Amino acid sequence: MNTPPPLTLPAQPPLGHPPATPWHRRLHRLGARVLVAFVLLHLLNHLTALGGVATHQQVLEVLRWIYRHPWVEPVLLLAVLSQAASGSRAAWGAWRAPKRLGTVERIQVLSGLVLGSFLSIHVSAVLAGRWLQGLDTNFHFAAAGLHIAPFGWFFAPYYFMGVSALGIHLACALWWRLAHCTAAQRRRAACAVAVAGMACAAVLVALLAGWVVPVQVPSAYRASFGV
Repeated sequence: MNTPPPLTLPAQPPLGHPPATPWHRRLHRLGARVLVAFVLLHLLNHLTALGGVATHQQVLEVLRWIYRHPWVEPVLLLAVLSQAASGSRAAWGAWRAPKRLGTVERIQVLSGLVLGSFLSIHVSAVLAGRWLQGLDTNFHFAAAGLHIAPFGWFFAPYYFMGVSALGIHLACALWWRLAHCTAAQRRRAACAVAVAGMACAAVLVALLAGWVVPVQVPSAYRASFGV
C-alpha cells in the first residue's frame, strides 16, 4: 500500500516580517521618486514667472540642461509610462478588493487617475508640439490655450485639476508614511500638502492666463489652435 505524500503548506513570510510588496507598487514608488523630483522643479520654474516671462525663460534654459540630457529625458519618459501602467494596475486592484476602500484610499485612487490622465495628455502635447510642430515648448506654449476662446474653458480647469491632483496624491502618500504619528498630526500634514498643491495650481492658472504678469502669446503658438 502506497503511503500518500505529506501535505505541504504554502510558504509563509517569517514572523515579524510584512508580506512582500506587489511588483506594481514597487514600480510605482520608484517611478514616483523620479517624477516628483522633476515635477517640483518644473512647477518651481513656472512660479518664477512671477518675476516675468523672461525670468521664467532664463530658468527654463538652465533646467533643460538637466532634463533634456540624452540620458535623463528617456528616464523621465519611462517614469511617466511606468506610473501610468503601475498606477492603473493599482487602481484596478483597489476597486476590485473585497474590502471596502477607506476615505484616504478612495481619494488616493481618484487623485491618481486624474493625475495620470493629466500627465498623459500633457506629455503627449509637449512631445507633439516639439517634434511635430517644431515649437519651443516654453511658457507661451503652455499659456496659449488660455488666451484663445473658447479653449480657456478647458485649459483653466485642466491645469488646476492636474496640479491639485498632484498635491492631493502626495498628501495621501504622506498620510501613509506618517502611520506612526497621531491621527491629528497626520491630518494636519496631509491637509497642508493638499492645500499647498491647490494654491500652487491657482497661482499657475493665474500666471498662464496673464492675470499676474503681462503675457503676449506669439502668433506661432496661436496658429496651432487655428487662429
